[in-house]
Amino acid sequence: MSTTANQRRVLLTGATGLVGGLMLEALLTDRTVSEVHALSRRALNVRHPKLQVHIVDFSRLPALPPADEVYLALGTTIKVAGSQAAFRTVDLEANLAVAQAAFAVGARRVGLVSAAAANAKSSIFYNRIKGELEDALKAMALTALVIAQPSLLLDYRDGLQQPPRIGERIAIPIAKLLAPLLPGTYRPVHAQAVAQSLVKTVPAAKGVVVLASDVLARTGDAR
Repeated sequence: MSTTANQRRVLLTGATGLVGGLMLEALLTDRTVSEVHALSRRALNVRHPKLQVHIVDFSRLPALPPADEVYLALGTTIKVAGSQAAFRTVDLEANLAVAQAAFAVGARRVGLVSAAAANAKSSIFYNRIKGELEDALKAMALTALVIAQPSLLLDYRDGLQQPPRIGERIAIPIAKLLAPLLPGTYRPVHAQAVAQSLVKTVPAAKGVVVLASDVLARTGDAR
């Protein structure tokens, strides 16, 4: 599907989350984006002339509006989901369903919020699910698939109507101290850098592009 430079039509999941919310802000202020369709399980506290919010059941998606790009930031935790099966339903099945439905209406560019160490063969359940989603998207006939693989996010989730993540309260201060000593792919990164990296990279990318944590920090901070 072809568009002029200022008529990019975008689909977004996860807009109520940390990275997804920041991507929504960036896309709404991007002059080359004409429409942003946010797919969500609940209403958003955002109003904008470009924005259309679609309240959906991700297990039974309706036909989606025509789009050129789709950004996948839908995610949960096993604690919130309640089980590994429920986690898989959100992090893998819902994101993949959106990608496939978006493909059906013309989207050929995908930006994915994944995770460091994502690997479909991993013995760690979380990493395995992230890797399975990456592999499923790679199998699609996309023009571009940009995969962000952040390590720990250096941001708290206050104000997102999400349960507190006690582990983050402990890990973030430690990660800030240890960041200079960690390998680049495991270096903690701010959510803003992840969001900015995806919205900058997806429009012009070709093939599969993987952005590790250190690359996300450099790309997202570049002006």
